Amino acid sequence: MPLLVEMGWGGLIQLPATITWTDVTPYTDVVRGVTITRGAADELSETQPGTATVSFDNADGRFTPYSAASPYYPYVRRNAPIRISVAVMPTVSGSAPYPLAMLGDDFSTGQVESSRWTVNTGSAFVTNEGRLRIPVNPGADTNFTTARTWTLAGSKLTAKLAAVPALSGSSNCAASMWVTSTTAGTRIGWRYDAGTGQLSAQSQVGFADAGAINLTYSPIDHAWIRIRETGTSVIWETSPDGYVWTNRRAATTPAWVTSQTHAVDFPTTRTGGTAGYIEWDYIGAEVRPRFYGMVNEWPVTFEGLNSTVTVSCTDLFKWLNRQPALRSMAAEEALAYSELIAYYPLTEDSGASSVGDVSGTGAGSLAVTQAGTGGTLTLAAAAGPAETGESYPTFAPASATNGKYLTGDLGQVAADQIAENWPILEAWFQTTTTGRAIVGIASADLQYQHVLSIAAGGGLQIEWTTTGASTLTVEALSGPTTMADGNWHHVVYDTFQNSVWVDGALADGTISASFGYDQRVLHIGGYRDTRLFNGSIGLVGVYGSFNAVDADIGAHYAAGATGYSGETADDRIRRLASYAGIASVTVAGTVHDPIASQGPAGSTVVARLREVESTESGKLFAARDTYGLVYQSRSLRYNPTSAGEAFAIAYADLETRSVELADDDQKLVNAVEASRPGGATQRVTAPSSILAFGRYEQQLNILKTSDNSVLDAAYWLVSRYANPSVELREVPIEASTMSSYLAVLAADISSYFSITSLPSQAPASSLRVTIEGYTETIRQGSHSIQFHTSATTTDTVWVLDDAVYSVLDSTTRLAY
Repeated sequence: MPLLVEMGWGGLIQLPATITWTDVTPYTDVVRGVTITRGAADELSETQPGTATVSFDNADGRFTPYSAASPYYPYVRRNAPIRISVAVMPTVSGSAPYPLAMLGDDFSTGQVESSRWTVNTGSAFVTNEGRLRIPVNPGADTNFTTARTWTLAGSKLTAKLAAVPALSGSSNCAASMWVTSTTAGTRIGWRYDAGTGQLSAQSQVGFADAGAINLTYSPIDHAWIRIRETGTSVIWETSPDGYVWTNRRAATTPAWVTSQTHAVDFPTTRTGGTAGYIEWDYIGAEVRPRFYGMVNEWPVTFEGLNSTVTVSCTDLFKWLNRQPALRSMAAEEALAYSELIAYYPLTEDSGASSVGDVSGTGAGSLAVTQAGTGGTLTLAAAAGPAETGESYPTFAPASATNGKYLTGDLGQVAADQIAENWPILEAWFQTTTTGRAIVGIASADLQYQHVLSIAAGGGLQIEWTTTGASTLTVEALSGPTTMADGNWHHVVYDTFQNSVWVDGALADGTISASFGYDQRVLHIGGYRDTRLFNGSIGLVGVYGSFNAVDADIGAHYAAGATGYSGETADDRIRRLASYAGIASVTVAGTVHDPIASQGPAGSTVVARLREVESTESGKLFAARDTYGLVYQSRSLRYNPTSAGEAFAIAYADLETRSVELADDDQKLVNAVEASRPGGATQRVTAPSSILAFGRYEQQLNILKTSDNSVLDAAYWLVSRYANPSVELREVPIEASTMSSYLAVLAADISSYFSITSLPSQAPASSLRVTIEGYTETIRQGSHSIQFHTSATTTDTVWVLDDAVYSVLDSTTRLAY
């Protein structure tokens, strides 16, 4: 089973769709092997960052950091993306015609095997890197073909398209992968045209297909290609990694596919120009990802004149753990918007004389500015909205024209963005004074001005000009007239949607349209030395958009007012992941309870994610096939079935001479004191367990939204661990020799399997265990996996009238 190690030279780990991967397997020390760790030691421990260790042959210096002699220069550097997979090659069994899924060749022997490839007219050969190279020479048509002993019916043909030919002065240059019929020109497959740069999914008759689907070739998206027949349809698919496939075309299966025996051909053609080549690899491989992460360092070791580089790697939790403490959820929601031009939280210390933009766009700072005489502006003086945990400035003018406010030039970059879009203003404010300006923006020459203010009657109003008029047009808005009630309010003014949102609701959607250009001077807490605000303002955002985003920005109100208290755990995980720029979140399980607020600033994204995981008795870990998170709710483990088992293995086939059944007090919990923010502290005990074993107490502080939910969580913990089951905690196997190897590779955290035919002294003839984590070592001809496991029965729950899960005193644990 070939190991597949790939580096994303020059790529960014957080942008997997932009990474071009380079196969470095030929330089990997497969004797020493690759070691990967993943998950946790047991179900009560947090999953740890996944790690991998790989050794490379550095004889030519290609893995020496920043060496100009390296073909990978200058990208041999810290945090370079790496992914590790296993490419399981098929074997042929039975009699012809063989399913095409059995056709496999990774060219690891270094030679073209003529018994498999009976036609090789172009002198194709295997490169030093272990890839099939087929020359594409001027004036030559070549074929690289199998014997006609295969069938596509109910099967598939897969290959890695490692390199494509260039046009290089030719009028025509193409290379293909075909499943051929017995009739010349009737065939199904993929064709690459170097002249158009297109990869085409075709079902040809007479060497033509009017219904071909043409894709602009991408070495990232089309690194792997496949043809698959389902019994009724032929499917053409592409993949960036050989694991996740995208359907590019589907067509009704031609009659010849099920009635004839097939051959596979990899032909090339070129009319002129200069010679080139196409490279193929991993024909027939079943790719199974094992690790996705980044290289921590590149230590170069010398032994005489030999050189090796052994790298340690970490999954995306390395990236997550480096993230700074989060701001309030209200701020993080704004900062996640691509349309954000400038953002001023106004959370500077009291001694600051200016406030800054934290959007990352480089907008200018705003200075405390004096209008007239007197008045004060004190930063960090007022407690913000309930769920921000932040303090904002207090504006205390002596009058509407005497006092201090904030103003400054956003800069040309911001002005250009506003000119290309329609400006949107966002702010939180608190006041008891009417007739004052909250926020305004204007061009330097004052031709374009937009102001959001509180009218004398206590409602909101907009003021604007697009002509430079000295007197602004004033438009009173529909909606509440109690904006000066001393409470915190959230407002969004969208000049594109002609709308104003107040406290999460649309207040007016029919305001006048008023465009503006070159608006770059921002005012907060007053406008041009007048209507000075009396109260507090925070979290001011400037956006630019041609899209309908006003409702989304208006929804930020919930972040500051409630911290999204009550949203379900799966939604909270997705929200928190978005704050770290993680778009891929896979959620498994069906039970997702409401989660309390995590609105205030201060803790890291990892800490907040772990709070949700702990609250829900869930599992959180990095995906092993991409830059993404996996979140599993506790319900995923409820009541496992035989049909859901990943695989089974006989005791005699375990890769060890001794197996230990654990029966200790490591996991014992028979008393829990549980609480939630703003709720009751409650206790749950298991008296019979305390009597038998003594008191084993645990504190539980979780983000539930009701006292009943806290009580349920405490009961769940005690009912599972008041008398823990006898269990196997370590299960070592040699996976590569198992007939169920692919099933073993599919197993991951929370998968379960059975160990059968246990010795007579065991409590049962078989035990089912749940995977909590594992350590694996992949070497040439070997794949050993040490599974860290727990008793699957720990997570069984009661089901009414079920023969297995309603047994009195055995499976009467209530789910929650």
